[in-house]
Amino acid sequence: MEYRTEHDSMGEVQVPADRLWAAQTERSHENFKIGVGIETMPREITHAFGILKKAAAMANAELKPQKMTAEKLEAIKAACDEVISGSLNDHFPLVVWQTGSGTQSNMNANEVIANRANQIAGKKLCHPNDDINMSQSSNDTFPTAMHISAVLAIENQLLPAIEELVETFKRLEKENEGIVKSGRTHLQDATPIKFSQEISGWRASLERDSELLKMAVLPLHELALGGTAVGTGLNAPEGFSELVAKKAAELTGKPFVTAQNKFHALTSKDEIVFAHGAIKATAADMLKIANDVRWLASGPRDGLGEIHIPENEPGSSIMPGKVNPTQCEQVTMVAVQVMGNDAAIGFAASQGNFELNVFMPVTIYNFLQSARLLSESIRSFNKNCAVGITANKEKMYHNLHNSLMLVTALNPYIGYENAAKTAKKAFHDNISLKEACVALGFLTEEKFDEVFHPEQMV
Repeated sequence: MEYRTEHDSMGEVQVPADRLWAAQTERSHENFKIGVGIETMPREITHAFGILKKAAAMANAELKPQKMTAEKLEAIKAACDEVISGSLNDHFPLVVWQTGSGTQSNMNANEVIANRANQIAGKKLCHPNDDINMSQSSNDTFPTAMHISAVLAIENQLLPAIEELVETFKRLEKENEGIVKSGRTHLQDATPIKFSQEISGWRASLERDSELLKMAVLPLHELALGGTAVGTGLNAPEGFSELVAKKAAELTGKPFVTAQNKFHALTSKDEIVFAHGAIKATAADMLKIANDVRWLASGPRDGLGEIHIPENEPGSSIMPGKVNPTQCEQVTMVAVQVMGNDAAIGFAASQGNFELNVFMPVTIYNFLQSARLLSESIRSFNKNCAVGITANKEKMYHNLHNSLMLVTALNPYIGYENAAKTAKKAFHDNISLKEACVALGFLTEEKFDEVFHPEQMV
């Protein structure tokens, strides 16, 4: 492998000749061999750095044109566009487990953009610190990248995935409107419910999750950029904070604004904690829905068997013909991962000291993993399971009419205690509710038939 010599304030460093990064990235690459190739800084962060560095160059060009010249601006913008597109991903090798402020990832972006801008310009035009990092600090760029990437993950990935599943449930509600089945509480038989009503509960849970996510994303629109090292805005020109947020909003189509208090923006991660709480709420509902589906589909002969779900792959290496609810299982595992991530994010956010939180890489790593996994999980569940759910009407009818909790319909006629006696006798003697009620002398056969209509109990 061929190398070139780069230098920083600590001296010279040998860097692979075919890479755009420079000395500080190389030092981090060598000093933090932790999760290499597996736990690389999320690409969503790389993408966000491309956006914020482009926005910063544009703002600097308006406020400090003598330093951010038109020539520099055009080269930087072109390089940033390549970062945003992902075409330079191979030049961002650093892992999550580095400095807690994300300084090395900020410098990775500065070095790559500077070197690529110089290639585009055909001369040594831009310096990583003086030009790409102009009016900025790692301490305000990394939290800005966190917020940009979090907003894009929720609004562009997670919310659309939820909407797709909501639409599937709406269709299933209409298709199953007239079907009445046994309800269940505490995993025990309960009074009847329409299958469409049961599905509507799933649908409404996800719609509420969407509402919560939309509320939770609002504080994430505030950006720390302009606070520089400790929140005072040192070395940033007047008006930079507001203008760079405006540029970021124009580049993304998202309503980004500058954070009102930069001291808070640098040291507190409460907006991330709050937003991930909404992601966790979605995961909790998805776990519940997936469990409902696999319980209802359990069998095919010895379970509830009230619905059919798509059969996607063989389920056993030893039991021929076995098929398992694998899409439900992936949802539940993803939900557990999201809940674990939430604990890590909460602990990390509690560790802000004085003017900076230095647990930022692990915080955003877990946040983006949750958003990414949950988005993909929901889409997979929808495509490979939910769209193919059908009702086993015969089994639903059988279970409904075999349920002892239908006795609840008799409460107005024979009272709670007599209804309980009826249910217990029917269960003990293995006879129908009608036979038990008549045998106990509570109602005649004719009166029982007149008042007992399970399908009307919904």
